[in-house]
Amino acid sequence: MAAKGQQAHVHGERAQTGAGQPHERTRRRLSSEERREQLLCVGSRLFASNPYDDVWIEQVAEIAGVSRGLLYHYFPTKRDFFAAVVRRESERMLRLTQAVPGIPVREQIGTGLDTFLGYVESHAEGFRAFHRAEAAGDPTVRAVYREGLDNQERQILEALAAAPETAYADEELPALRLAVRGWLAFLVAVCLEWLERPEELSRDEVREVCARALLGAITP
Repeated sequence: MAAKGQQAHVHGERAQTGAGQPHERTRRRLSSEERREQLLCVGSRLFASNPYDDVWIEQVAEIAGVSRGLLYHYFPTKRDFFAAVVRRESERMLRLTQAVPGIPVREQIGTGLDTFLGYVESHAEGFRAFHRAEAAGDPTVRAVYREGLDNQERQILEALAAAPETAYADEELPALRLAVRGWLAFLVAVCLEWLERPEELSRDEVREVCARALLGAITP
C-alpha cells in the first residue's frame, strides 16, 4: 500500500510538472516587424559602443536568438543593417527633439541640443562610424544621411516658423534654409571634434557654442 501511495504521489508530481512545462515553454512568435525592430535594437546597442569593424553579424544574430540567415533576410549586408540602425536612431532623435508649442525658441534650442549631445556622447562609436562612412561616399549610408539632414532641417524651420520671435516671410526662406543647413554641418563637425577631445569642453559648454551659432545664423 505504501509503495502504491508513493507511486501515485510521484505520478501526481510528474503530471503537475508536465502540465506546467508547455506553458513555460510557450513563447509568442514575433511578427516580421517586431523581429526587425528587435534586430535593430541589438544593432543600436552594439554600434553605440563598438567600432563598426568590431561588430559582427554573427554576434547580432546570437544576441537576438536568430540564425544568421534570418538576419540576412531582413538586411542583405552588414552595411544595409548599419544604415537601417542609423535611420531608426535618426527618427527617434527627431521625436525626442520635436518642438513644443508655447515654449520660447531659445529655450527649445537649448533643450534640443542637450538631448542631441547626450545621445552623441552615449553613442560615440556609432556616431563616428556613420559620419566616416558618409564622408567616404558610401551610397547606402549617404542616402540615409541626406534623409536625416532633410528631416532635421524641416523640423527646425517648422519650429522657427511657429514661434512669433523667429517667424519669417516666404522670401526669407531660401537664405534661412541655407543657414540652417550650414549650421547642421557645423554641429556635426563640432560633435566629432568634441568626441576626440572631450576633456577640453563640457557638454554644457558645447551646447552653448552650438546654440549661439544657430541663433546667430537665424537672427538678423
